[in-house]
Amino acid sequence: MKWELKTINDLCEIKGGKRLPKTHELTEIVTNHPYIRARDIGKGIITFSKPVFIEETTFNCISRYVVKQNDIALTIVGANIGDVGLIPKELEGANLTENAVKLTNFNKTCHFKYLLYFFLLPGKKKQLEQVAAGSAQGKLGLYKIKDIEVSIPPLPTQRKIASILSAYDDLIENNLKRIKLLEEQAFLTYKVIVSSEKLQEFTIEELANVVMGQSPTSDTYTDESDNLPFHQGVTNFSNYFVTHKIYCRAPIKIAELGDILFSVRAPVGRINFTTDRICIGRGLCAFRSKKGFQNYLYHQLKEFFFAEDVIGNGAIFNAVTKVELMKVKLKTPSDKIQKEFEIEAQQTYNLILNLSKQNTKLREARDILLPKLMKGQIEV
Repeated sequence: MKWELKTINDLCEIKGGKRLPKTHELTEIVTNHPYIRARDIGKGIITFSKPVFIEETTFNCISRYVVKQNDIALTIVGANIGDVGLIPKELEGANLTENAVKLTNFNKTCHFKYLLYFFLLPGKKKQLEQVAAGSAQGKLGLYKIKDIEVSIPPLPTQRKIASILSAYDDLIENNLKRIKLLEEQAFLTYKVIVSSEKLQEFTIEELANVVMGQSPTSDTYTDESDNLPFHQGVTNFSNYFVTHKIYCRAPIKIAELGDILFSVRAPVGRINFTTDRICIGRGLCAFRSKKGFQNYLYHQLKEFFFAEDVIGNGAIFNAVTKVELMKVKLKTPSDKIQKEFEIEAQQTYNLILNLSKQNTKLREARDILLPKLMKGQIEV
Protein backbone atom coordinates (compact mmCIF):
# COMPACT_ATOMS: atom_id res chain seq x y z
CA MET A 1 0.00 0.00 0.00
CA LYS A 2 1.48 3.29 -1.12
CA TRP A 3 1.42 6.32 1.18
CA GLU A 4 2.13 9.71 -0.37
CA LEU A 5 3.49 12.93 1.09
CA LYS A 6 1.11 15.81 0.38
CA THR A 7 0.82 19.37 1.64
CA ILE A 8 -2.33 20.73 3.25
CA ASN A 9 -2.67 22.95 0.20
CA ASP A 10 -2.82 19.81 -1.98
CA LEU A 11 -5.70 18.43 0.07
CA CYS A 12 -8.09 21.29 0.83
CA GLU A 13 -8.70 25.04 0.85
CA ILE A 14 -7.62 27.18 3.81
CA LYS A 15 -9.69 30.25 4.64
CA GLY A 16 -9.45 32.71 7.51
CA GLY A 17 -12.06 33.79 10.04
CA LYS A 18 -13.07 37.42 10.54
CA ARG A 19 -12.77 40.00 13.30
CA LEU A 20 -15.96 41.75 14.38
CA PRO A 21 -16.34 45.20 12.80
CA LYS A 22 -15.64 48.16 15.09
CA THR A 23 -18.47 49.01 17.51
CA HIS A 24 -20.03 45.56 16.97
CA GLU A 25 -20.11 43.13 19.91
CA LEU A 26 -20.84 39.53 20.74
CA THR A 27 -24.01 38.75 22.68
CA GLU A 28 -25.21 35.87 24.85
CA ILE A 29 -28.73 36.48 23.58
CA VAL A 30 -29.56 33.68 21.14
CA THR A 31 -29.77 34.81 17.50
CA ASN A 32 -29.63 32.96 14.19
CA HIS A 33 -25.87 33.55 14.03
CA PRO A 34 -23.61 31.64 16.47
CA TYR A 35 -20.00 32.79 16.66
CA ILE A 36 -17.15 30.31 17.19
CA ARG A 37 -14.25 31.60 19.31
CA ALA A 38 -10.78 30.10 19.73
CA ARG A 39 -11.73 28.91 23.23
CA ASP A 40 -14.53 26.79 21.70
CA ILE A 41 -12.09 24.82 19.54
CA GLY A 42 -10.08 21.87 20.84
CA LYS A 43 -9.61 18.10 21.18
CA GLY A 44 -11.16 17.56 17.77
CA ILE A 45 -14.54 19.10 18.63
CA ILE A 46 -16.29 22.43 19.02
CA THR A 47 -17.36 22.81 22.65
CA PHE A 48 -20.20 25.31 22.56
CA SER A 49 -20.99 25.17 26.28
CA LYS A 50 -21.07 28.96 26.74
CA PRO A 51 -22.30 30.07 23.32
CA VAL A 52 -22.12 33.59 21.97
CA PHE A 53 -23.88 35.08 18.99
CA ILE A 54 -23.89 38.11 16.71
CA GLU A 55 -26.77 40.35 15.66
CA GLU A 56 -28.16 40.39 12.13
CA THR A 57 -26.49 43.74 11.36
CA THR A 58 -23.11 42.30 12.37
CA PHE A 59 -23.67 39.15 10.33
CA ASN A 60 -24.41 41.22 7.24
CA CYS A 61 -20.89 42.70 7.52
CA ILE A 62 -19.08 39.36 7.83
CA SER A 63 -21.49 36.93 6.17
CA ARG A 64 -18.77 35.45 3.93
CA TYR A 65 -16.80 34.14 6.93
CA VAL A 66 -18.94 31.19 7.89
CA VAL A 67 -18.25 27.49 8.33
CA LYS A 68 -20.08 24.41 7.08
CA GLN A 69 -20.52 20.93 8.47
CA ASN A 70 -17.28 18.86 8.51
CA ASP A 71 -14.99 21.84 8.03
CA ILE A 72 -11.98 21.71 10.36
CA ALA A 73 -11.41 24.80 12.52
CA LEU A 74 -7.75 25.38 13.45
CA THR A 75 -6.62 28.07 15.91
CA ILE A 76 -3.68 30.19 14.75
CA VAL A 77 -2.81 32.65 17.56
CA GLY A 78 -2.48 32.78 21.33
CA ALA A 79 -2.27 29.94 23.82
CA ASN A 80 -4.63 27.83 21.71
CA ILE A 81 -2.43 27.64 18.59
CA GLY A 82 -2.83 24.25 16.94
CA ASP A 83 -6.15 23.32 18.57
CA VAL A 84 -8.62 21.76 16.12
CA GLY A 85 -12.31 21.01 16.06
CA LEU A 86 -14.70 19.50 13.54
CA ILE A 87 -17.71 21.65 12.71
CA PRO A 88 -20.94 19.78 13.64
CA LYS A 89 -24.17 19.99 11.68
CA GLU A 90 -25.81 22.28 14.25
CA LEU A 91 -23.09 24.93 13.77
CA GLU A 92 -23.23 25.02 9.99
CA GLY A 93 -23.41 28.68 8.97
CA ALA A 94 -21.73 29.93 12.17
CA ASN A 95 -19.19 32.74 11.94
CA LEU A 96 -15.55 32.00 12.78
CA THR A 97 -13.17 34.13 14.84
CA GLU A 98 -10.19 35.80 13.19
CA ASN A 99 -8.03 33.74 15.59
CA ALA A 100 -8.76 30.59 13.59
CA VAL A 101 -8.89 29.31 10.03
CA LYS A 102 -11.09 26.69 8.44
CA LEU A 103 -9.91 23.78 6.30
CA THR A 104 -12.68 23.23 3.78
CA ASN A 105 -13.55 21.89 0.31
CA PHE A 106 -11.45 18.75 0.68
CA ASN A 107 -10.45 17.16 -2.61
CA LYS A 108 -11.38 13.62 -3.63
CA THR A 109 -8.12 12.10 -2.38
CA CYS A 110 -8.62 13.34 1.22
CA HIS A 111 -11.07 12.22 3.88
CA PHE A 112 -11.81 15.15 6.19
CA LYS A 113 -11.65 13.05 9.36
CA TYR A 114 -8.28 11.59 8.41
CA LEU A 115 -6.94 15.15 8.22
CA LEU A 116 -8.58 15.99 11.56
CA TYR A 117 -6.78 13.07 13.20
CA PHE A 118 -3.52 14.17 11.60
CA PHE A 119 -3.77 17.40 13.63
CA LEU A 120 -4.55 15.36 16.77
CA LEU A 121 -1.32 13.34 16.54
CA PRO A 122 0.85 13.54 19.70
CA GLY A 123 3.24 16.47 19.49
CA LYS A 124 1.47 18.07 16.52
CA LYS A 125 0.12 21.01 18.54
CA LYS A 126 3.59 21.69 19.96
CA GLN A 127 5.05 21.52 16.47
CA LEU A 128 2.53 24.09 15.21
CA GLU A 129 3.29 26.35 18.18
CA GLN A 130 6.97 26.26 17.25
CA VAL A 131 6.18 27.06 13.61
CA ALA A 132 4.09 30.04 14.74
CA ALA A 133 6.82 31.20 17.13
CA GLY A 134 9.14 31.59 14.15
CA SER A 135 7.05 34.49 12.80
CA ALA A 136 7.27 38.08 13.97
CA GLN A 137 3.61 38.08 15.02
CA GLY A 138 3.68 34.68 16.73
CA LYS A 139 0.93 33.61 14.36
CA LEU A 140 0.34 30.48 12.32
CA GLY A 141 -0.08 32.19 8.96
CA LEU A 142 -2.07 30.68 6.11
CA TYR A 143 1.07 30.31 3.99
CA LYS A 144 2.66 28.22 6.75
CA ILE A 145 -0.38 25.98 7.06
CA LYS A 146 -0.43 25.41 3.31
CA ASP A 147 3.10 23.98 3.41
CA ILE A 148 2.47 21.48 6.25
CA GLU A 149 3.18 17.99 4.94
CA VAL A 150 0.84 15.03 5.54
CA SER A 151 1.61 11.37 4.97
CA ILE A 152 -1.57 10.09 3.36
CA PRO A 153 -2.66 6.58 2.30
CA PRO A 154 -5.27 5.73 -0.37
CA LEU A 155 -8.80 6.98 0.36
CA PRO A 156 -10.28 3.58 1.42
CA THR A 157 -7.55 3.26 4.06
CA GLN A 158 -8.21 6.80 5.26
CA ARG A 159 -11.88 5.93 5.70
CA LYS A 160 -11.06 2.79 7.70
CA ILE A 161 -8.66 4.69 9.98
CA ALA A 162 -11.22 7.45 10.51
CA SER A 163 -13.94 4.88 11.25
CA ILE A 164 -11.86 3.11 13.92
CA LEU A 165 -10.96 6.34 15.69
CA SER A 166 -14.45 7.82 15.29
CA ALA A 167 -15.94 4.89 17.20
CA TYR A 168 -14.12 6.13 20.30
CA ASP A 169 -15.09 9.75 19.64
CA ASP A 170 -18.76 8.82 19.20
CA LEU A 171 -18.81 7.16 22.62
CA ILE A 172 -17.09 10.22 24.12
CA GLU A 173 -19.64 12.52 22.47
CA ASN A 174 -22.56 10.46 23.80
CA ASN A 175 -21.14 10.68 27.31
CA LEU A 176 -20.71 14.45 26.94
CA LYS A 177 -24.37 14.75 25.94
CA ARG A 178 -25.41 12.75 29.01
CA ILE A 179 -23.24 14.96 31.21
CA LYS A 180 -24.85 18.07 29.78
CA LEU A 181 -28.35 16.71 30.51
CA LEU A 182 -27.36 15.85 34.08
CA GLU A 183 -25.94 19.35 34.60
CA GLU A 184 -29.12 20.94 33.24
CA GLN A 185 -31.32 18.80 35.50
CA ALA A 186 -29.28 19.72 38.57
CA PHE A 187 -29.39 23.42 37.74
CA LEU A 188 -33.15 23.26 37.14
CA THR A 189 -33.61 21.75 40.61
CA TYR A 190 -31.46 24.53 42.05
CA LYS A 191 -33.54 27.19 40.25
CA VAL A 192 -36.76 25.72 41.66
CA ILE A 193 -35.33 26.10 45.17
CA VAL A 194 -34.21 29.67 44.50
CA SER A 195 -37.61 30.68 43.15
CA SER A 196 -39.74 28.95 45.79
CA GLU A 197 -37.86 29.28 49.07
CA LYS A 198 -37.29 32.13 51.46
CA LEU A 199 -33.66 33.13 50.98
CA GLN A 200 -31.16 35.06 53.05
CA GLU A 201 -28.00 36.74 51.82
CA PHE A 202 -24.67 35.47 53.13
CA THR A 203 -21.20 36.53 52.04
CA ILE A 204 -18.79 34.04 50.51
CA GLU A 205 -16.68 34.60 53.62
CA GLU A 206 -19.55 33.23 55.71
CA LEU A 207 -20.29 30.33 53.37
CA ALA A 208 -16.90 29.05 52.26
CA ASN A 209 -13.24 28.65 53.00
CA VAL A 210 -11.20 30.22 50.19
CA VAL A 211 -7.63 29.45 49.15
CA MET A 212 -6.06 31.97 46.77
CA GLY A 213 -3.54 30.51 44.34
CA GLN A 214 0.16 31.37 44.30
CA SER A 215 2.42 30.37 41.45
CA PRO A 216 5.64 28.42 42.10
CA THR A 217 8.71 29.30 40.03
CA SER A 218 8.62 27.96 36.48
CA ASP A 219 11.67 25.73 37.03
CA THR A 220 9.50 23.53 39.26
CA TYR A 221 7.02 22.73 36.45
CA THR A 222 7.23 19.25 34.97
CA ASP A 223 5.31 16.74 32.87
CA GLU A 224 6.09 13.97 35.39
CA SER A 225 2.71 12.85 36.75
CA ASP A 226 4.07 11.55 40.07
CA ASN A 227 4.07 15.22 41.17
CA LEU A 228 0.98 17.29 42.03
CA PRO A 229 -1.01 18.54 39.03
CA PHE A 230 -0.56 22.29 38.55
CA HIS A 231 -3.15 24.76 37.24
CA GLN A 232 -2.33 28.39 36.65
CA GLY A 233 -5.64 29.38 35.04
CA VAL A 234 -8.45 27.96 32.93
CA THR A 235 -6.40 26.40 30.11
CA ASN A 236 -7.33 22.87 31.14
CA PHE A 237 -10.84 23.56 32.41
CA SER A 238 -13.63 21.50 30.85
CA ASN A 239 -17.39 21.76 31.29
CA TYR A 240 -17.22 20.29 34.80
CA PHE A 241 -13.92 18.73 35.87
CA VAL A 242 -10.44 20.12 35.32
CA THR A 243 -7.98 17.92 33.38
CA HIS A 244 -4.25 17.73 34.07
CA LYS A 245 -1.38 18.44 31.68
CA ILE A 246 1.31 20.15 33.82
CA TYR A 247 2.68 19.12 37.23
CA CYS A 248 4.72 20.83 39.93
CA ARG A 249 7.60 19.62 42.13
CA ALA A 250 7.30 22.42 44.70
CA PRO A 251 3.63 23.40 45.22
CA ILE A 252 2.80 26.42 47.36
CA LYS A 253 -1.00 26.67 47.45
CA ILE A 254 -3.14 23.53 47.40
CA ALA A 255 -6.72 22.79 46.34
CA GLU A 256 -8.10 19.57 47.80
CA LEU A 257 -10.13 16.84 46.10
CA GLY A 258 -13.68 18.10 45.52
CA ASP A 259 -12.82 21.80 45.75
CA ILE A 260 -14.45 24.29 43.41
CA LEU A 261 -11.85 26.02 41.25
CA PHE A 262 -12.61 29.63 40.33
CA SER A 263 -10.71 31.86 37.91
CA VAL A 264 -9.78 35.20 39.50
CA ARG A 265 -8.13 36.65 36.38
CA ALA A 266 -9.63 37.12 32.95
CA PRO A 267 -11.79 35.27 32.24
CA VAL A 268 -13.04 35.95 35.79
CA GLY A 269 -15.69 33.56 37.05
CA ARG A 270 -15.05 30.36 35.12
CA ILE A 271 -15.72 27.40 37.43
CA ASN A 272 -14.67 23.72 37.57
CA PHE A 273 -14.37 20.97 40.16
CA THR A 274 -11.11 19.17 40.87
CA THR A 275 -11.22 15.44 41.53
CA ASP A 276 -7.61 15.42 42.74
CA ARG A 277 -5.38 17.28 45.16
CA ILE A 278 -3.68 19.94 43.02
CA CYS A 279 -1.38 22.96 43.10
CA ILE A 280 -3.06 26.23 42.08
CA GLY A 281 -1.36 29.32 40.65
CA ARG A 282 -2.24 32.99 40.87
CA GLY A 283 -5.02 32.80 38.27
CA LEU A 284 -7.19 30.58 40.44
CA CYS A 285 -8.69 30.21 43.88
CA ALA A 286 -10.42 27.23 45.52
CA PHE A 287 -13.75 27.23 47.37
CA ARG A 288 -14.95 24.72 49.95
CA SER A 289 -18.35 25.03 51.63
CA LYS A 290 -18.02 25.40 55.42
CA LYS A 291 -21.13 23.26 55.98
CA GLY A 292 -20.46 20.62 53.33
CA PHE A 293 -22.97 21.99 50.80
CA GLN A 294 -20.43 21.94 48.00
CA ASN A 295 -22.82 21.25 45.13
CA TYR A 296 -25.21 23.98 46.22
CA LEU A 297 -22.31 26.42 46.49
CA TYR A 298 -21.23 25.44 42.98
CA HIS A 299 -24.62 26.42 41.57
CA GLN A 300 -24.72 29.63 43.60
CA LEU A 301 -21.41 30.67 42.11
CA LYS A 302 -22.43 29.61 38.59
CA GLU A 303 -25.56 31.75 38.83
CA PHE A 304 -23.92 34.80 40.41
CA PHE A 305 -20.97 34.90 38.01
CA PHE A 306 -23.40 34.50 35.13
CA ALA A 307 -20.92 35.65 32.49
CA GLU A 308 -17.14 35.58 32.37
CA ASP A 309 -15.52 38.78 33.65
CA VAL A 310 -18.90 40.00 34.91
CA ILE A 311 -19.89 40.10 38.58
CA GLY A 312 -23.53 39.49 39.49
CA ASN A 313 -24.37 43.20 39.55
CA GLY A 314 -23.10 43.61 35.98
CA ALA A 315 -19.75 45.20 36.87
CA ILE A 316 -16.90 44.03 34.61
CA PHE A 317 -13.70 42.71 36.22
CA ASN A 318 -10.46 41.67 34.53
CA ALA A 319 -9.31 40.35 37.90
CA VAL A 320 -10.85 39.96 41.32
CA THR A 321 -9.12 39.98 44.74
CA LYS A 322 -9.82 37.86 47.79
CA VAL A 323 -11.21 40.92 49.59
CA GLU A 324 -13.69 41.50 46.76
CA LEU A 325 -14.67 37.83 46.64
CA MET A 326 -15.25 37.56 50.36
CA LYS A 327 -17.74 40.44 50.21
CA VAL A 328 -19.86 38.86 47.46
CA LYS A 329 -23.33 38.03 48.79
CA LEU A 330 -25.12 34.88 47.67
CA LYS A 331 -28.81 34.14 48.19
CA THR A 332 -29.05 31.08 50.41
CA PRO A 333 -31.94 28.92 51.73
CA SER A 334 -32.05 27.08 55.04
CA ASP A 335 -29.53 24.39 55.93
CA LYS A 336 -32.34 21.82 55.70
CA ILE A 337 -33.10 22.72 52.08
CA GLN A 338 -29.40 22.81 51.14
CA LYS A 339 -28.86 19.40 52.73
CA GLU A 340 -31.77 17.89 50.77
CA PHE A 341 -30.39 19.37 47.56
CA GLU A 342 -26.89 18.16 48.37
CA ILE A 343 -27.96 14.52 48.70
CA GLU A 344 -29.61 14.55 45.26
CA ALA A 345 -26.91 16.68 43.63
CA GLN A 346 -24.14 14.42 44.93
CA GLN A 347 -25.68 11.51 43.05
CA THR A 348 -25.62 13.63 39.89
CA TYR A 349 -22.02 14.64 40.64
CA ASN A 350 -21.04 10.96 40.95
CA LEU A 351 -22.72 10.08 37.65
CA ILE A 352 -20.94 12.95 35.90
CA LEU A 353 -17.65 11.88 37.48
CA ASN A 354 -18.08 8.30 36.26
CA LEU A 355 -18.91 9.45 32.74
CA SER A 356 -15.90 11.78 32.78
CA LYS A 357 -13.64 8.92 33.87
CA GLN A 358 -15.02 6.76 31.06
CA ASN A 359 -14.17 9.52 28.61
CA THR A 360 -10.64 9.77 29.98
CA LYS A 361 -10.13 6.04 29.37
CA LEU A 362 -11.67 6.25 25.91
CA ARG A 363 -9.37 9.14 24.97
CA GLU A 364 -6.35 7.27 26.30
CA ALA A 365 -7.23 4.19 24.24
CA ARG A 366 -7.87 6.29 21.14
CA ASP A 367 -4.62 8.21 21.61
CA ILE A 368 -2.64 4.96 21.83
CA LEU A 369 -4.13 3.79 18.54
CA LEU A 370 -3.96 7.17 16.81
CA PRO A 371 -0.22 7.40 15.97
CA LYS A 372 0.01 3.71 15.11
CA LEU A 373 -2.84 3.94 12.62
CA MET A 374 -1.69 7.26 11.16
CA LYS A 375 1.83 5.93 10.61
CA GLY A 376 0.69 2.68 9.01
CA GLN A 377 1.99 0.55 11.88
CA ILE A 378 -1.36 -1.26 12.18
CA GLU A 379 -2.89 -2.93 9.14
CA VAL A 380 -6.51 -1.90 8.51
